[in-house]
Amino acid sequence: MKNTLKAIMGAFAVTALAIPAQGAEKKDIVDTAVAAGSFETLAKALTAGGLVDALKGDGPFTVFAPTDEAFSKLPDGTLETLLKPENKDKLVAILKYHVVSGKVMAETAVTLTEAETLNGDKVTIEKKDDGLYVGGAKVVKTDIDTTNGVIHVVDAVILPPSS
Repeated sequence: MKNTLKAIMGAFAVTALAIPAQGAEKKDIVDTAVAAGSFETLAKALTAGGLVDALKGDGPFTVFAPTDEAFSKLPDGTLETLLKPENKDKLVAILKYHVVSGKVMAETAVTLTEAETLNGDKVTIEKKDDGLYVGGAKVVKTDIDTTNGVIHVVDAVILPPSS
């Protein structure tokens, strides 16, 4: 069990993002993601969904944050459609499916099989030989600590069962 946990945690260290260095002033979830430079699409979606202020709030929150590359894997036209004002409810449901209440660090996440998201649906959490998966998306970077929670980076946009 300990060796499996070490292997999973080691797999997370492979992917590097532009995250503030140790000792740098910590920012909230939104500002940390924006500063990383790999989450422009997520920031745009959060703005369109009216969720920026919520994720800048006290929290704590755990966000499974898809990168710009993850959003690019969606079928052509999907993102553009979701960003339209008339689809705001669906966009918000998808974005809230990436957020869990509380601060769930990787050490705890690997022991879970599911978690309740802010949209009310449960997302599956699965430990595999090559790492941790949330809703089918691989977690590629963990434990990005912020003032109001933690970010875990995922390689795909995860969709709630009701989508």
